[in-house]
Amino acid sequence: MLNNKNTQSMTPRFVRHNMGLKFSTMKRIIIALLLVILASGIKAQSVNQYVDPFIGTSANGHTFPGATVPFGMVQLSPETGNFGWNYCSGYRYEDTTITGFAHTHLSGTGGVDLGDVLFFPYQGNQPAQFTSRFLKSTEKASPGYYTVVLSNNNIRAELTASAHTGVHRYTYLAGGAAHMLIDLQSGLVESKEELENHVSEGAITINKNNISGYAYTSQWVDKKVFFVARFSKAITGSHFIDGDTHRRLVIDFDSKPGETVEARVAISGVSVEGALANLNETLSKSFDAVRTDAVKTWEQYLGKLKAEGTKQEKITFYTSLYHTLIQPNNIADVDGKYRGADGLVHQSVDKVFYSTFSLWDTYRAAHPLYTIICPDKDGQMVESMLQHFNAVHLLPVWTLWGKESYAMIGNHAIPVMVDASMKGIRGFDKEKVYAAIKATLTQNKNPKYNWGLYLRYGYLPSDTVKREAVSRTLEAAYDDWCAAQLAAVLHKQADYAYFIKRSKFYVNLFDKSTNLMRGRLSNGNWVRPFANLDSGQLAIGGDYTEGNAWQYTWQVQQDVPGLITLMGGKKRFSEKLDSLFTMDSKVFGKGSTLDVTGLIGQYAHGNEPNHHIAYLYTMAGNPAKTQQLVRQIADEFYVNKPDGLSGNDDCGQMSAWYVFTAMGFYPVNPADGRYIFGAPLLKSVTISLPGKKTFTVKAKNLSAANKYVQSISLNGVKYKMNYIPHKTLMNGGILVFVMGDKKPDAVF
Repeated sequence: MLNNKNTQSMTPRFVRHNMGLKFSTMKRIIIALLLVILASGIKAQSVNQYVDPFIGTSANGHTFPGATVPFGMVQLSPETGNFGWNYCSGYRYEDTTITGFAHTHLSGTGGVDLGDVLFFPYQGNQPAQFTSRFLKSTEKASPGYYTVVLSNNNIRAELTASAHTGVHRYTYLAGGAAHMLIDLQSGLVESKEELENHVSEGAITINKNNISGYAYTSQWVDKKVFFVARFSKAITGSHFIDGDTHRRLVIDFDSKPGETVEARVAISGVSVEGALANLNETLSKSFDAVRTDAVKTWEQYLGKLKAEGTKQEKITFYTSLYHTLIQPNNIADVDGKYRGADGLVHQSVDKVFYSTFSLWDTYRAAHPLYTIICPDKDGQMVESMLQHFNAVHLLPVWTLWGKESYAMIGNHAIPVMVDASMKGIRGFDKEKVYAAIKATLTQNKNPKYNWGLYLRYGYLPSDTVKREAVSRTLEAAYDDWCAAQLAAVLHKQADYAYFIKRSKFYVNLFDKSTNLMRGRLSNGNWVRPFANLDSGQLAIGGDYTEGNAWQYTWQVQQDVPGLITLMGGKKRFSEKLDSLFTMDSKVFGKGSTLDVTGLIGQYAHGNEPNHHIAYLYTMAGNPAKTQQLVRQIADEFYVNKPDGLSGNDDCGQMSAWYVFTAMGFYPVNPADGRYIFGAPLLKSVTISLPGKKTFTVKAKNLSAANKYVQSISLNGVKYKMNYIPHKTLMNGGILVFVMGDKKPDAVF
């Protein structure tokens, strides 16, 4: 029994100081105080406050700061430039001039496209150039909202969005005649010359207070964009500024000082009628109501992970989570119609169709993350991949607005589909999934793969396949392994044997004299000289994709034990890893190093094939090195600044690495349902799971010095495996890491 002294010490001060109050009075006061605390704490408790959309908007991050909702069609964001690799997202933080606000953008990619349906407000005479300077101090962004003051005419711009609609609010602070440019010719392209020619057909139509239009564009992919706009004030005049093409329209309003004009703009890939139906999402709502809905939606998604840590740690964590949820994008209209890869209009049964599949990147960690935090969406994404296959008889490689770009290598819809199938995610037919996988891996539909050649040699010969022969082989072998796993589950034993044999083709490119993956000729000889530091690129050639032999040798996610054996055992394997991380970072061979960034030795965190490598130490029995490296990578390459990302965020994959790593584990093989342990970066993370379950990761004694795992327990029982299965995680529980400053001899 507690003594009186201890009892008093555990009694809240408010209660002890008010023992004389009647119980009913005290009860009312406590309830009133709780209500005040609750009301005042809503914003403080919101995880949205820890999202900084400006992170990654400078250097190579290529993110954008504008308004969008999770997986939405619309990304309404400012543009500060149109041309080239630096403006893949249309925006760079260091710029001080805005060219307008467009409705579609890519987040973190290395390809240029979109920037469709641009709006630019101004006052007074028509400017020679439709641009305005702005002060960075007036620029703010948060999930679902962006604002800035355009200095040239003192106009405050505010943006928010629903899934299919962008909502603008412009406050013309000076009053007088107000104008707005609507520009269909604008877009994100490689050069000024392309800007003049990337629209092959399009026009704007004005009808009283409604404006609609369409543009057929050609850049990364060929696409069709339709829009409908409606305004809160009457249009008093209009004129086209581009002659007979009718793609650049200026509209006029009467405006008093401080008066606002709101524009609701819906887009569609199907038709103007589709855009008009999409407009109903926001037609009856005020700007503030749409913003509130967007904030709530973000809170719903981001709040599925409750993180404990410092403010700066939470900003890094929740901004990373935010970036993973911007795409893929549902490009189906509200009625489920969408334009597919064949250019035709289709009807989606579940009324969604996802595109912006940067699968060479996102299969690694972003999609495994979706299987945990939004498995229903991941199932819909798999169904969208099947619908894509039905249209063109090939699974997606890198799709944008429903069209295939073939931008990267591999057929990495396959690991995403197999992962979802093996985890029991619903929303698609496994037999149909397997049929699509088998056809994709046996029929020559992908222009980067000749399966007859692949089977004949057991690799893609470098003298026949002039670009990326090694990387293409390694990526295909991983897809083959994934196909084999689903074949086994579906009791297709002959197919299992066929694909598991192909999954071992990586062995044929392993050069034991260098312990590196090396190009091989059709006569069986190695490529000579072995330029193992040459960095290949799509347009340049070479045996590797956006990397060199040192970075690509580890692309054997499906068979790490096999790779360890090839290298002579765990000790020699670890020594080879040591070499990777300690080599001179400044030494490169020929080729492009544009994506080879975020360097520790020759390890390049700025590009995705490297993302699992630090975790290989754990699998080789040396977890302390994994634990040290993941902390170093996180500290150096995830900084809360506009230039804080080490490379392109690539539709959230860079960010997904951080989200997993912060929780203490990572999917080295994204389709085997195992999350390999590293070391947590946050004090605690609780995941809300289906069925009202939760899974909590706790890191006891965590600090800058205490970065090494001393022991692990699951639900109070000592845990000795070096991974946690997906099924275990989804059952809920508490995973506890005890941290310390001593490198453990063994944890697992």
